[in-house]
Amino acid sequence: MSDTQIALIVGAGAGLSASLARLFAGEGMSVALAARDADKLDELAGSCGARVYGCDAGRPQDVRALFKDLAADLGPPDVVVYNPSQRVPGPVVALDPERVAEALRVTCYGGFLVGQAAAKAMLERGSGSILFTGASASVKGYARSASFAMGKFALRGLAQSMARELAPQNIHVAHFVIDGSIGRAGATGSGQQPDSQLDPDAIARTYLGIHRQHRSAWTWEVELRPWVEKF
Repeated sequence: MSDTQIALIVGAGAGLSASLARLFAGEGMSVALAARDADKLDELAGSCGARVYGCDAGRPQDVRALFKDLAADLGPPDVVVYNPSQRVPGPVVALDPERVAEALRVTCYGGFLVGQAAAKAMLERGSGSILFTGASASVKGYARSASFAMGKFALRGLAQSMARELAPQNIHVAHFVIDGSIGRAGATGSGQQPDSQLDPDAIARTYLGIHRQHRSAWTWEVELRPWVEKF
């Protein structure tokens, strides 16, 4: 059996996902990228030798197929990152219920589906990390952002519940509160406020560090923000 670890990033694209993919590949991992629009991942996949899968994370059949195909192609994942989210901004009285339902399907229900599938694969092997990407809205419900707050609060609750349930079974579950805007890698501010945006490469290194934590000192949640961000 190969000692190469397998990393699956769901909701892959530019920004943080790209930084994660490059870092994981650079650390010798086999990387798999999943997104609804798989064609957009060709350039990123080529840069890090990743496999690409089409998957709507909010559809149970898509998630089942993703993990089945991944197991056949590479094996069960050692680390799974869930990144997708969707929001419907506006006054609460004006929100379209159907669009809100879709936002919740992507932001939190998809997290449950992917988290469940990852847990099944990891429990069979006896180890693994499941990492959920949250936001400021995971802990603060902003005005005119009800759908995003609902989705991110729910995702955080899912992560906390899974962490408590699965840690005794050697599965590390962690949630990341990304509090601030993410800039381009290496270009996160200028003038009198250098590093005023989150560097996606720096965030990625934190994800990797959490994945590699010794289980005697596991973290279930991390807050990351630039030094200028108020909280």
